[in-house]
Amino acid sequence: MLVGGLIIIMAYAVAFFGVSWPDRVVRSRLFKWIMRGPVTASVALGVMTIVRRVGEIFGVVYSGAVPTAMVVSVLLMEHTITIVAPIWERWIFFGGDRADLTLLQSLEERLITQGDLRQFLEAILAAVRDHLQSPSAFVAALDGGDLSLIVTTGNSPLQKEADLSEALQVVNGGGNGHEEYSWGDYWLFPLHQPSGMDEDQPVLLGLLGVARRPDQALVREQRQSLLLLIQRAAQALQDRRLQQGVFRSLEELKPQVEMIQRWRAVGRYDSKASLLADTLPPESDLANWVKDALTHYWGGPKLTQSPLLQLEIVRQAFNEHNDSPANALRAILRQAVDSVRPEGERRFTAEWILYNILEMKFIEGRKVREVATRLAMSEADLYRKQRVAVEEVARIILEMERQMQVRVNGKEAEHSLSVGGA
Repeated sequence: MLVGGLIIIMAYAVAFFGVSWPDRVVRSRLFKWIMRGPVTASVALGVMTIVRRVGEIFGVVYSGAVPTAMVVSVLLMEHTITIVAPIWERWIFFGGDRADLTLLQSLEERLITQGDLRQFLEAILAAVRDHLQSPSAFVAALDGGDLSLIVTTGNSPLQKEADLSEALQVVNGGGNGHEEYSWGDYWLFPLHQPSGMDEDQPVLLGLLGVARRPDQALVREQRQSLLLLIQRAAQALQDRRLQQGVFRSLEELKPQVEMIQRWRAVGRYDSKASLLADTLPPESDLANWVKDALTHYWGGPKLTQSPLLQLEIVRQAFNEHNDSPANALRAILRQAVDSVRPEGERRFTAEWILYNILEMKFIEGRKVREVATRLAMSEADLYRKQRVAVEEVARIILEMERQMQVRVNGKEAEHSLSVGGA
Protein backbone atom coordinates (compact mmCIF):
# COMPACT_ATOMS: atom_id res chain seq x y z
CA MET A 1 0.00 0.00 0.00
CA LEU A 2 2.83 2.37 0.88
CA VAL A 3 4.60 1.72 -2.40
CA GLY A 4 1.36 2.18 -4.32
CA GLY A 5 0.67 5.45 -2.55
CA LEU A 6 4.16 6.75 -3.31
CA ILE A 7 3.81 5.78 -6.97
CA ILE A 8 0.52 7.66 -7.18
CA ILE A 9 2.09 10.74 -5.58
CA MET A 10 4.98 10.59 -8.04
CA ALA A 11 2.59 10.18 -10.98
CA TYR A 12 0.58 13.17 -9.80
CA ALA A 13 3.73 15.28 -9.56
CA VAL A 14 4.74 14.66 -13.18
CA ALA A 15 1.25 14.39 -14.70
CA PHE A 16 1.11 18.11 -15.53
CA PHE A 17 4.53 18.36 -17.16
CA GLY A 18 4.32 19.34 -20.82
CA VAL A 19 0.57 18.68 -21.01
CA SER A 20 -1.64 21.34 -22.59
CA TRP A 21 -4.80 20.06 -20.92
CA PRO A 22 -6.31 22.16 -18.13
CA ASP A 23 -5.44 21.10 -14.58
CA ARG A 24 -8.98 19.92 -13.92
CA VAL A 25 -8.79 17.51 -16.87
CA VAL A 26 -5.45 16.08 -15.74
CA ARG A 27 -6.66 15.59 -12.17
CA SER A 28 -9.95 14.09 -13.28
CA ARG A 29 -8.33 11.64 -15.69
CA LEU A 30 -5.70 10.62 -13.17
CA PHE A 31 -8.30 10.09 -10.46
CA LYS A 32 -10.54 8.13 -12.82
CA TRP A 33 -7.60 5.95 -13.88
CA ILE A 34 -6.77 5.23 -10.24
CA MET A 35 -10.37 4.29 -9.53
CA ARG A 36 -10.78 2.11 -12.62
CA GLY A 37 -7.34 0.50 -12.32
CA PRO A 38 -5.68 -0.01 -8.93
CA VAL A 39 -8.78 0.52 -6.78
CA THR A 40 -10.99 -1.79 -8.86
CA ALA A 41 -8.27 -4.45 -8.97
CA SER A 42 -7.77 -4.21 -5.21
CA VAL A 43 -11.49 -4.55 -4.54
CA ALA A 44 -11.74 -7.54 -6.88
CA LEU A 45 -8.78 -9.27 -5.21
CA GLY A 46 -10.21 -8.55 -1.77
CA VAL A 47 -13.59 -9.99 -2.70
CA MET A 48 -11.93 -13.08 -4.19
CA THR A 49 -9.89 -13.63 -1.02
CA ILE A 50 -12.92 -13.27 1.22
CA VAL A 51 -15.04 -15.65 -0.87
CA ARG A 52 -12.26 -18.24 -1.04
CA ARG A 53 -11.61 -18.16 2.70
CA VAL A 54 -15.30 -18.38 3.48
CA GLY A 55 -15.41 -21.44 1.23
CA GLU A 56 -12.47 -22.97 3.09
CA ILE A 57 -14.27 -22.47 6.38
CA PHE A 58 -17.15 -24.56 5.04
CA GLY A 59 -14.77 -27.18 3.64
CA VAL A 60 -14.95 -26.13 -0.01
CA VAL A 61 -11.42 -25.94 -1.45
CA TYR A 62 -12.45 -24.42 -4.78
CA SER A 63 -15.77 -22.85 -5.56
CA GLY A 64 -17.22 -21.41 -8.74
CA ALA A 65 -18.28 -18.48 -6.61
CA VAL A 66 -14.69 -17.14 -6.65
CA PRO A 67 -14.51 -16.15 -10.35
CA THR A 68 -18.16 -15.16 -10.25
CA ALA A 69 -17.53 -12.82 -7.33
CA MET A 70 -14.51 -11.36 -9.13
CA VAL A 71 -16.47 -10.63 -12.31
CA VAL A 72 -19.41 -9.19 -10.40
CA SER A 73 -17.17 -6.96 -8.27
CA VAL A 74 -15.35 -5.60 -11.34
CA LEU A 75 -18.61 -4.88 -13.15
CA LEU A 76 -20.14 -3.22 -10.10
CA MET A 77 -17.06 -1.07 -9.55
CA GLU A 78 -16.92 0.05 -13.19
CA HIS A 79 -20.64 0.80 -13.23
CA THR A 80 -20.41 2.72 -9.96
CA ILE A 81 -17.48 4.79 -11.23
CA THR A 82 -19.38 5.61 -14.42
CA ILE A 83 -22.36 6.86 -12.41
CA VAL A 84 -20.41 8.70 -9.72
CA ALA A 85 -17.66 10.20 -11.96
CA PRO A 86 -19.73 13.21 -13.15
CA ILE A 87 -20.61 14.00 -9.54
CA TRP A 88 -17.06 14.00 -8.19
CA GLU A 89 -15.80 15.88 -11.25
CA ARG A 90 -18.41 18.56 -10.67
CA TRP A 91 -17.77 19.00 -6.95
CA ILE A 92 -14.04 18.25 -6.64
CA PHE A 93 -12.35 19.36 -9.86
CA PHE A 94 -14.55 22.03 -11.46
CA GLY A 95 -14.33 24.58 -8.64
CA GLY A 96 -15.83 27.98 -9.42
CA ASP A 97 -16.38 27.03 -13.06
CA ARG A 98 -18.88 24.37 -12.10
CA ALA A 99 -21.92 25.99 -13.73
CA ASP A 100 -20.23 26.69 -17.07
CA LEU A 101 -18.64 23.26 -17.36
CA THR A 102 -21.83 21.50 -16.35
CA LEU A 103 -23.66 23.37 -19.08
CA LEU A 104 -21.06 22.30 -21.65
CA GLN A 105 -21.21 18.69 -20.50
CA SER A 106 -24.99 18.65 -20.82
CA LEU A 107 -24.75 20.11 -24.33
CA GLU A 108 -24.35 16.64 -25.83
CA GLU A 109 -27.68 15.54 -24.37
CA ARG A 110 -29.46 18.71 -25.49
CA LEU A 111 -28.16 18.95 -29.03
CA ILE A 112 -30.55 18.32 -31.87
CA THR A 113 -28.69 16.15 -34.35
CA GLN A 114 -29.66 15.79 -37.99
CA GLY A 115 -31.34 12.52 -37.11
CA ASP A 116 -33.26 14.09 -34.23
CA LEU A 117 -34.35 16.99 -36.42
CA ARG A 118 -35.45 14.66 -39.21
CA GLN A 119 -37.42 12.51 -36.78
CA PHE A 120 -39.19 15.51 -35.27
CA LEU A 121 -40.02 17.03 -38.65
CA GLU A 122 -41.28 13.68 -39.94
CA ALA A 123 -43.70 13.59 -37.01
CA ILE A 124 -44.87 17.12 -37.82
CA LEU A 125 -45.30 16.29 -41.51
CA ALA A 126 -47.26 13.17 -40.60
CA ALA A 127 -49.61 15.31 -38.51
CA VAL A 128 -49.92 17.88 -41.31
CA ARG A 129 -50.68 15.22 -43.92
CA ASP A 130 -53.23 13.57 -41.66
CA HIS A 131 -54.86 16.92 -40.93
CA LEU A 132 -55.09 17.93 -44.59
CA GLN A 133 -55.45 14.42 -46.04
CA SER A 134 -52.40 15.07 -48.17
CA PRO A 135 -50.40 12.36 -49.95
CA SER A 136 -46.98 13.97 -49.36
CA ALA A 137 -45.20 16.86 -47.68
CA PHE A 138 -41.70 18.24 -47.22
CA VAL A 139 -39.64 20.70 -45.21
CA ALA A 140 -36.77 22.67 -46.75
CA ALA A 141 -34.33 24.91 -44.87
CA LEU A 142 -32.89 28.16 -46.17
CA ASP A 143 -29.08 28.05 -46.03
CA GLY A 144 -27.04 30.81 -47.57
CA GLY A 145 -29.84 31.97 -49.83
CA ASP A 146 -30.62 28.49 -51.19
CA LEU A 147 -33.20 25.97 -50.08
CA SER A 148 -32.02 22.51 -49.07
CA LEU A 149 -34.45 19.65 -48.62
CA ILE A 150 -34.36 18.43 -45.02
CA VAL A 151 -37.10 15.79 -44.96
CA THR A 152 -39.83 14.59 -47.29
CA THR A 153 -42.58 12.06 -46.60
CA GLY A 154 -45.54 10.48 -48.33
CA ASN A 155 -46.49 8.14 -51.13
CA SER A 156 -44.89 10.32 -53.82
CA PRO A 157 -42.32 12.40 -51.91
CA LEU A 158 -40.51 15.33 -53.42
CA GLN A 159 -37.16 14.23 -54.84
CA LYS A 160 -33.94 15.69 -53.46
CA GLU A 161 -32.89 16.87 -56.90
CA ALA A 162 -36.07 18.94 -57.25
CA ASP A 163 -35.48 22.60 -58.07
CA LEU A 164 -36.67 24.53 -55.02
CA SER A 165 -35.46 27.88 -56.31
CA GLU A 166 -38.83 28.40 -58.01
CA ALA A 167 -40.60 27.76 -54.72
CA LEU A 168 -38.39 30.33 -53.03
CA GLN A 169 -39.14 32.86 -55.76
CA VAL A 170 -42.87 32.29 -55.31
CA VAL A 171 -42.63 33.02 -51.59
CA ASN A 172 -40.29 35.99 -51.93
CA GLY A 173 -42.36 37.47 -54.72
CA GLY A 174 -45.57 37.27 -52.74
CA GLY A 175 -44.42 39.41 -49.82
CA ASN A 176 -44.89 38.58 -46.14
CA GLY A 177 -48.61 39.06 -45.98
CA HIS A 178 -49.66 35.60 -47.15
CA GLU A 179 -50.06 32.56 -44.94
CA GLU A 180 -49.68 30.10 -47.81
CA TYR A 181 -48.64 30.10 -51.46
CA SER A 182 -49.38 27.83 -54.39
CA TRP A 183 -46.51 26.14 -56.20
CA GLY A 184 -47.61 23.53 -58.70
CA ASP A 185 -49.39 20.78 -56.79
CA TYR A 186 -48.14 22.05 -53.43
CA TRP A 187 -49.11 24.55 -50.82
CA LEU A 188 -46.09 26.41 -49.49
CA PHE A 189 -46.09 27.63 -45.89
CA PRO A 190 -43.21 29.97 -44.95
CA LEU A 191 -41.39 29.07 -41.74
CA HIS A 192 -40.44 32.37 -40.13
CA GLN A 193 -38.31 33.34 -37.19
CA PRO A 194 -39.43 36.62 -35.61
CA SER A 195 -36.64 39.15 -35.76
CA GLY A 196 -35.21 40.20 -32.40
CA MET A 197 -35.28 43.87 -33.30
CA ASP A 198 -38.43 44.15 -35.34
CA GLU A 199 -41.05 41.44 -35.19
CA ASP A 200 -42.84 42.99 -38.17
CA GLN A 201 -39.97 41.83 -40.39
CA PRO A 202 -39.69 38.07 -39.79
CA VAL A 203 -36.67 36.11 -40.98
CA LEU A 204 -37.40 33.28 -43.39
CA LEU A 205 -35.97 29.98 -42.11
CA GLY A 206 -37.44 27.61 -44.68
CA LEU A 207 -40.58 26.27 -46.27
CA LEU A 208 -43.12 23.61 -45.43
CA GLY A 209 -44.73 22.17 -48.54
CA VAL A 210 -47.91 20.09 -48.61
CA ALA A 211 -49.30 18.34 -51.68
CA ARG A 212 -52.88 19.32 -52.48
CA ARG A 213 -55.69 18.33 -54.78
CA PRO A 214 -56.64 20.77 -57.56
CA ASP A 215 -60.01 21.58 -55.98
CA GLN A 216 -58.86 21.50 -52.36
CA ALA A 217 -59.16 24.61 -50.18
CA LEU A 218 -58.23 25.33 -46.59
CA VAL A 219 -61.01 25.98 -44.12
CA ARG A 220 -60.69 28.05 -40.96
CA GLU A 221 -60.42 25.10 -38.57
CA GLN A 222 -57.64 23.59 -40.63
CA ARG A 223 -55.72 26.86 -40.65
CA GLN A 224 -55.82 27.17 -36.87
CA SER A 225 -54.47 23.68 -36.28
CA LEU A 226 -51.96 24.01 -39.09
CA LEU A 227 -50.60 27.24 -37.62
CA LEU A 228 -49.43 25.44 -34.47
CA LEU A 229 -47.65 22.75 -36.48
CA ILE A 230 -45.97 25.38 -38.64
CA GLN A 231 -44.75 27.23 -35.55
CA ARG A 232 -43.22 24.04 -34.17
CA ALA A 233 -41.48 23.28 -37.46
CA ALA A 234 -40.13 26.84 -37.52
CA GLN A 235 -38.88 26.43 -33.96
CA ALA A 236 -36.97 23.31 -34.99
CA LEU A 237 -35.31 25.12 -37.90
CA GLN A 238 -34.50 28.06 -35.65
CA ASP A 239 -32.75 25.74 -33.18
CA ARG A 240 -30.90 24.17 -36.09
CA ARG A 241 -29.63 27.56 -37.22
CA LEU A 242 -28.57 28.52 -33.70
CA GLN A 243 -26.67 25.26 -33.30
CA GLN A 244 -24.90 25.79 -36.60
CA GLY A 245 -23.74 29.16 -35.31
CA VAL A 246 -22.49 27.53 -32.10
CA PHE A 247 -20.56 24.92 -34.08
CA ARG A 248 -18.97 27.56 -36.30
CA SER A 249 -17.92 29.54 -33.23
CA LEU A 250 -16.40 26.44 -31.65
CA GLU A 251 -14.45 25.67 -34.83
CA GLU A 252 -13.09 29.21 -34.91
CA LEU A 253 -12.21 29.11 -31.20
CA LYS A 254 -10.49 25.72 -31.23
CA PRO A 255 -7.07 26.77 -32.60
CA GLN A 256 -6.83 29.83 -30.33
CA VAL A 257 -7.94 27.90 -27.25
CA GLU A 258 -5.43 25.13 -27.90
CA MET A 259 -2.65 27.68 -28.28
CA ILE A 260 -3.62 29.42 -25.02
CA GLN A 261 -3.64 26.08 -23.22
CA ARG A 262 -0.15 25.32 -24.53
CA TRP A 263 1.09 28.72 -23.37
CA ARG A 264 -0.50 28.13 -19.99
CA ALA A 265 1.09 24.69 -19.65
CA VAL A 266 4.58 25.86 -20.61
CA GLY A 267 4.25 29.05 -18.59
CA ARG A 268 3.99 27.00 -15.41
CA TYR A 269 7.73 26.31 -15.66
CA ASP A 270 9.16 29.30 -17.55
CA SER A 271 6.54 32.00 -17.74
CA LYS A 272 8.66 34.84 -19.11
CA ALA A 273 10.34 32.95 -21.94
CA SER A 274 7.26 31.03 -22.99
CA LEU A 275 4.89 33.97 -23.05
CA LEU A 276 7.26 36.23 -24.95
CA ALA A 277 8.16 33.62 -27.57
CA ASP A 278 5.95 32.90 -30.57
CA THR A 279 4.53 29.40 -30.36
CA LEU A 280 4.43 27.37 -33.54
CA PRO A 281 1.11 25.65 -34.22
CA PRO A 282 1.00 21.83 -34.38
CA GLU A 283 1.61 20.47 -37.85
CA SER A 284 -1.76 18.67 -37.83
CA ASP A 285 -3.63 21.92 -37.19
CA LEU A 286 -1.47 23.73 -39.72
CA ALA A 287 -2.35 21.17 -42.40
CA ASN A 288 -6.07 21.79 -41.83
CA TRP A 289 -5.57 25.55 -41.98
CA VAL A 290 -3.54 25.24 -45.18
CA LYS A 291 -6.20 23.08 -46.81
CA ASP A 292 -8.94 25.56 -45.89
CA ALA A 293 -6.90 28.51 -47.17
CA LEU A 294 -6.08 26.73 -50.42
CA THR A 295 -9.77 25.91 -50.89
CA HIS A 296 -10.51 29.66 -50.93
CA TYR A 297 -7.21 30.56 -52.60
CA TRP A 298 -8.76 33.22 -54.85
CA GLY A 299 -10.97 34.67 -52.13
CA GLY A 300 -13.32 33.60 -49.38
CA PRO A 301 -13.68 33.54 -45.60
CA LYS A 302 -11.37 30.54 -45.19
CA LEU A 303 -8.58 32.68 -46.65
CA THR A 304 -9.42 36.11 -45.22
CA GLN A 305 -10.17 34.72 -41.74
CA SER A 306 -7.53 31.99 -41.69
CA PRO A 307 -5.46 31.44 -38.52
CA LEU A 308 -2.46 31.43 -40.86
CA LEU A 309 -2.70 35.22 -40.91
CA GLN A 310 -1.16 35.22 -37.43
CA LEU A 311 2.06 33.62 -38.66
CA GLU A 312 5.14 35.81 -38.60
CA ILE A 313 5.96 35.11 -42.26
CA VAL A 314 2.54 36.42 -43.26
CA ARG A 315 2.83 39.52 -41.08
CA GLN A 316 6.26 40.25 -42.54
CA ALA A 317 4.77 40.03 -46.04
CA PHE A 318 2.10 42.67 -45.38
CA ASN A 319 4.27 45.57 -46.54
CA GLU A 320 5.11 43.83 -49.79
CA HIS A 321 1.43 43.43 -50.63
CA ASN A 322 -0.03 46.84 -49.75
CA ASP A 323 -0.96 45.78 -46.21
CA SER A 324 -3.42 43.24 -47.61
CA PRO A 325 -3.51 40.16 -45.35
CA ALA A 326 -5.25 38.04 -47.99
CA ASN A 327 -2.68 38.88 -50.66
CA ALA A 328 0.17 38.26 -48.23
CA LEU A 329 -1.19 34.85 -47.27
CA ARG A 330 -1.85 34.01 -50.91
CA ALA A 331 1.77 34.84 -51.73
CA ILE A 332 3.05 32.59 -48.93
CA LEU A 333 0.84 29.75 -50.13
CA ARG A 334 2.07 30.27 -53.68
CA GLN A 335 5.68 30.20 -52.48
CA ALA A 336 5.09 26.99 -50.54
CA VAL A 337 3.36 25.32 -53.49
CA ASP A 338 6.23 26.31 -55.76
CA SER A 339 8.62 24.69 -53.29
CA VAL A 340 6.89 21.37 -53.94
CA ARG A 341 7.54 21.72 -57.68
CA PRO A 342 10.36 19.51 -58.99
CA GLU A 343 13.06 21.05 -61.13
CA GLY A 344 12.67 21.18 -64.88
CA GLU A 345 9.77 21.55 -67.26
CA ARG A 346 6.35 20.62 -65.95
CA ARG A 347 5.32 17.06 -66.72
CA PHE A 348 2.60 14.62 -65.74
CA THR A 349 4.83 11.96 -64.25
CA ALA A 350 4.95 10.38 -60.79
CA GLU A 351 7.39 12.89 -59.31
CA TRP A 352 5.14 15.77 -60.40
CA ILE A 353 1.92 14.35 -58.95
CA LEU A 354 1.88 16.38 -55.72
CA TYR A 355 2.62 19.65 -57.47
CA ASN A 356 0.12 18.97 -60.25
CA ILE A 357 -2.61 18.22 -57.72
CA LEU A 358 -1.95 21.47 -55.86
CA GLU A 359 -1.72 23.50 -59.06
CA MET A 360 -4.77 22.05 -60.80
CA LYS A 361 -7.05 21.55 -57.80
CA PHE A 362 -6.43 24.74 -55.82
CA ILE A 363 -4.60 27.27 -57.98
CA GLU A 364 -6.45 26.59 -61.23
CA GLY A 365 -9.66 25.62 -59.43
CA ARG A 366 -10.49 22.56 -61.51
CA LYS A 367 -13.06 20.00 -60.43
CA VAL A 368 -12.04 16.77 -58.72
CA ARG A 369 -13.20 14.57 -61.57
CA GLU A 370 -11.34 16.66 -64.13
CA VAL A 371 -8.11 16.55 -62.13
CA ALA A 372 -8.42 12.79 -61.56
CA THR A 373 -8.99 12.19 -65.26
CA ARG A 374 -6.05 14.37 -66.27
CA LEU A 375 -3.72 12.61 -63.82
CA ALA A 376 -5.08 9.14 -64.69
CA MET A 377 -6.10 8.15 -61.16
CA SER A 378 -9.27 7.41 -59.24
CA GLU A 379 -10.95 10.10 -57.16
CA ALA A 380 -10.20 8.16 -53.97
CA ASP A 381 -6.52 8.01 -54.88
CA LEU A 382 -6.61 11.70 -55.73
CA TYR A 383 -7.95 12.57 -52.27
CA ARG A 384 -5.23 10.50 -50.61
CA LYS A 385 -2.46 12.15 -52.60
CA GLN A 386 -4.07 15.55 -52.09
CA ARG A 387 -3.79 15.05 -48.34
CA VAL A 388 -0.10 14.22 -48.74
CA ALA A 389 0.42 17.30 -50.90
CA VAL A 390 -1.32 19.59 -48.40
CA GLU A 391 0.73 18.14 -45.55
CA GLU A 392 3.89 18.82 -47.54
CA VAL A 393 2.84 22.45 -48.05
CA ALA A 394 2.11 22.71 -44.31
CA ARG A 395 5.55 21.30 -43.51
CA ILE A 396 7.20 23.86 -45.79
CA ILE A 397 5.24 26.74 -44.25
CA LEU A 398 6.13 25.51 -40.77
CA GLU A 399 9.81 25.47 -41.68
CA MET A 400 9.51 28.96 -43.20
CA GLU A 401 7.90 30.15 -39.97
CA ARG A 402 10.69 28.64 -37.86
CA GLN A 403 13.33 30.37 -39.94
CA MET A 404 11.46 33.68 -39.78
CA GLN A 405 11.12 33.50 -36.00
CA VAL A 406 14.82 32.77 -35.63
CA ARG A 407 15.60 35.76 -37.84
CA VAL A 408 13.21 38.09 -36.00
CA ASN A 409 14.36 36.98 -32.55
CA GLY A 410 17.97 37.42 -33.64
CA LYS A 411 17.31 40.99 -34.75
CA GLU A 412 15.54 41.76 -31.49
CA ALA A 413 18.48 40.36 -29.52
CA GLU A 414 20.95 42.48 -31.51
CA HIS A 415 18.78 45.54 -30.96
CA SER A 416 18.66 44.89 -27.21
CA LEU A 417 22.44 44.51 -27.07
CA SER A 418 22.99 47.72 -29.01
CA VAL A 419 20.61 49.64 -26.76
CA GLY A 420 22.25 48.18 -23.66
CA GLY A 421 25.73 49.07 -24.92
CA ALA A 422 24.69 52.61 -25.66
